[in-house]
Parts: sequence; C-alpha cells; structure tokens
Amino acid sequence: MLKVLSTLVFISAAIFAPVCGSQAGQMGKDLLAPATNQGKKWRIGYVQGGPYQEYQLVMKALVDGLMELGWIEKRSFPQPLDEQETQTFWSWLATEVRSDYLIFVPDAYWSAGWDEEARERNKQLILDRLNHKKDIDLMLAFGTKAGLDMANNLHSVPTMALSCSDPIRSGIIKSAGDSGYDHLHAKVDPKRYERQLRLFHEIVKFKKLGIAYEDTPTGRSYAAIEDARRVAAELGFEILECQTLDEDKNVRECEDSVVECCRRLAPHVDAFYITLQNGVTPRNLSRMLEPLFKYKVITFSQRSTKDVKYGVTLSLAPENYKELGRFYARTMVRILNGAKPRELPQVFENTQQIAINVEAAKRTRFQIPLDVLAGAQEIYEHIENVDDANY
Repeated sequence: MLKVLSTLVFISAAIFAPVCGSQAGQMGKDLLAPATNQGKKWRIGYVQGGPYQEYQLVMKALVDGLMELGWIEKRSFPQPLDEQETQTFWSWLATEVRSDYLIFVPDAYWSAGWDEEARERNKQLILDRLNHKKDIDLMLAFGTKAGLDMANNLHSVPTMALSCSDPIRSGIIKSAGDSGYDHLHAKVDPKRYERQLRLFHEIVKFKKLGIAYEDTPTGRSYAAIEDARRVAAELGFEILECQTLDEDKNVRECEDSVVECCRRLAPHVDAFYITLQNGVTPRNLSRMLEPLFKYKVITFSQRSTKDVKYGVTLSLAPENYKELGRFYARTMVRILNGAKPRELPQVFENTQQIAINVEAAKRTRFQIPLDVLAGAQEIYEHIENVDDANY
C-alpha cells in the first residue's frame, strides 16, 4: 500500500511533455514577457456549456497566473454570486481589472446554461464573430462541450480548451501530443482517472463497482468508462453500469436519474465510482448516498475531494489550482506572443491529494488502512450539510 501511495498520491506538481526542435525555441522566457498586439491590447473571449464549480476555480487560477507574469494588475478577486457562476468574474475582468496588454471583452462571454439549443446558437454567434467581425484574438473554451464547439476548421482564432474531463476521447484533440488543429490547445492528463480507479481498488479491494453515466459520447467521456473497463479487466473486478440523464436542461431530472441509478445498483455492488455529470451536485449527494449507505457501499468521487466533505468516502483529485493556473497562464501568453497552440505541450499532471470522510467510512463499515490515513491530506471526521442557498 505504501508503494501505491507514494507513486499515485504524491505525484510531481507539473510534468510537461518533452519539447524539442523549434518548440524548444518557442518555450523561451521571452515568450512569457508582457507584450501588446502591435501596439493594441489583445482581446479575449470566453465560452462555457453552463455553470460549473471547477470553471470558476480554474478561471481564478488562470488570472492569478497572469497577474504573476505581469500581464494584468494584481487585485483581490470579487465575491461570486455562488460557487458555480463565472459571469460576475468575467464582468469584473472586463470592467475593473487594469492591464496594458489584455482586454476581457465585455460582450464576448457566452454560457448556454446546459441547454443544447442555446449552445448551438452560441456556437453560431461565436463563429460568425470570429470569422466576420474578427475582434477576438484568443478564445477560452471551458468544459468539454465548449471545447468541442471550438475544435474545428470553421475558424482559425487561437483557442484554449480548459477544464475538459477527457479531451482525447471526447474528440476535442487528436492526441496528447497533437491537438489536430493549428489554432487549438487543450490540457490533458491521460492517466488521471486510471490513477483514481487503481488507487480506489488498492485501498478497498472491491469486487463489484457501480458506475452511473449517460450513454452518449460526452457522457462516456465524463465517466471515463473506457478507462474503468480497462482497469477492471486488468485487476479482475466487475463493473455494473446504469444509464442516467446528463444533457437534459432540467437539472432536477438529471439529479433524479442519478439517484435512481444509485438505488438500482446499491444492492449489487460493494463500491461506487461517482462520476462527472449534471446530476451529481452537492445538494444531491445526500439523496445519492442514502441507498449506498443502506447497503454499505464505499464511494469514490471522480470530481473533487470537496464531495468527501458531504459524505463520499474517498477521493483523489487535482487540488493544486495554483500550478494549474500557472500552466494555463504560460500557455496563453506564449500563444499571444507568437507560439502556435498546436506546438505547445498539452500534458500536465497536477499534484493530487487523497481525502477521507471518517463518518462515511464508519457507516459503510469500512476500516480505513492506517497507511492511507497517514497519507491523507484531507480528513473529515463528520459528514457536513450542504447549504441549498448556494444552488
């Protein structure tokens, strides 16, 4: 167990793909120095499929990285309306942050609210603006759906796809070493979910693992179902799957579908892998966990150690947003300073830490190994309640 923890939990803070030849020259410090666009400020746009907590955290980390590099002034961040929305933050960047080099364009912010019709409308509006008005120099596309909408030959504006769960399998990029489009860059950690599953199995030794997800290309990508099946075949455990709603604009229906899958699978599994989807929300965790606790099912959150606070047994997720923000900020300014997005490194493995909820472990009669407790960075003694006012 100690060997697993040392190799999977305490991973180096940032591991970049090898760079050689012309790429090495592009990675010089001169490409980090603040610079204008031939005397004008660079104009930045933003698109997301809908509100999501990680987008807010990553955007703040990116801006912090830009402050560190001197591209924008250092200022305290505003208080958002809730833990998921990014409109407040973008408005602050557009109207209050001072920079001699960047403009966060006030009306170049698009969010579809997880509505597919609104998403398609936004895509067409953005493409029309990029190709005809041509007043955006770089697009920030947050999340898998936004990344997919910008990953095409319908425009050539430099684009960074951020916070995508699996940009390779979802079809945003061609591979870890090649985005497939000269104007596109997407951060990728190809082994992230595989590391989670291997560690979960090493700790718990489960024989049957439950996974609930929407059976669509995006849903399968979010759930890392192919990674799960591969690890299951190698380690010898069985996966029991259940289909949910994820792309429905009615979040409550998505939440209900996940709860129903938890109820359906709970009597037949000894562990459950809680994956990224619209129905997995902090307010919904207690409903999801009720049948899992009843049948003593040990849970693992794919998304975040924050879910452990609300009753998930374990998680292993990237939490060092500082390093992630630096990676994104350096990528962004190198692009603005002339580097091709396609030629910049995409592989980034963030520091990861394990979290454990002691009360959740007791309710599932799971005896936490002492070396796991010793290696945990976050230990919650009790299950905390979620404030519904935030959602």
